[in-house]
Amino acid sequence: MSIKKRFSLPAAVAAALLALVPRPASAQVRLNGYFAAEYLQGQSQSPWKVGTFGGAQAGLIISGEWSQQFGYTLELRARGVAQPEIEQASASWIWSQAFQAKLGVYLVPFGRYNAADRPFQTLLIDSPYGVAETRPRSWRDIGVVAEGDLGFVRYAAFLGNGLAEAATPAGGQQWRDNNKNKGWGGRLSFPISQEMDLGLSYYLGKQDEAGDRRLRLFGADAGWTTANISCQAEYTRADIDNPSGFAAGRVEGWFVLLGLTFGSFRPAASYQSSKADDPFHGAGWGGPLFPGEGLSWNHSRWTLGLSYALHPNVQIKLEYDWQKEKGAALDDNVLRVQAAVHF
Repeated sequence: MSIKKRFSLPAAVAAALLALVPRPASAQVRLNGYFAAEYLQGQSQSPWKVGTFGGAQAGLIISGEWSQQFGYTLELRARGVAQPEIEQASASWIWSQAFQAKLGVYLVPFGRYNAADRPFQTLLIDSPYGVAETRPRSWRDIGVVAEGDLGFVRYAAFLGNGLAEAATPAGGQQWRDNNKNKGWGGRLSFPISQEMDLGLSYYLGKQDEAGDRRLRLFGADAGWTTANISCQAEYTRADIDNPSGFAAGRVEGWFVLLGLTFGSFRPAASYQSSKADDPFHGAGWGGPLFPGEGLSWNHSRWTLGLSYALHPNVQIKLEYDWQKEKGAALDDNVLRVQAAVHF
């Protein structure tokens, strides 16, 4: 069975440990944070058909520099009313704008959305299909990252424990490697103009405990932003090696998000699509000797939303999701309302 251990640490303990680290008097510590909560009301086949308050999350970010060349970042994040988990915990070496390295727990530089899904960073309340079903939410790893800006291209390369095999690609987050292989990959971002950039991402690692079968992810993304209009799109494909006797699996998804700005109001619209075909994993999967029911879906979602800034640091979001499954009549649309604060 896959090894998926939670890596968590109470905020008070983490802050105390950080305070013990010596630093010069000139170093500045930056403290930022965020929290949010939702109300969800769904149709008869929705998990939230009775209507409920939920979606609570909170985060605390501590960062700073010991010198011009050395810095650190610690981010703790809790989803639900639970003990926080480490989102980031890394020390950085800043050689120049063209080369920086960090060691520790990092948000994997794959795609655009993975590093920017906090409530105050996205117009959406729920994660889009193309992200939520092809890789872990807030995908993190322990290892090393090298990144830099060469002017014509921004790059990031990473080496870590990689993803473990799980019932779905979204469930492969792990903190201790389950085989001898290390996962690696990276992202290239090409600035086309001041308003637009294009990105390519790649990941490769062995997913099973024996280290025999590969999981490969490919991603492409694009962003265009002006003073009043923003548009982003992202595509991800997961190619999954399966044991002998089972065809290879594939899960892929994409989304497009358009946002407008009218003073304090930001209307948004998104289309999302995802499909899967994997005969080996899915519900009931328990390892090489215990195949699951398989993964098979082809669904899409239209989302309309509106964000209103009560204050530069306080947002109220309204979102309605129309969800469709190919070949099935569903009654599971969802209305979401979220209040989000950051400081």
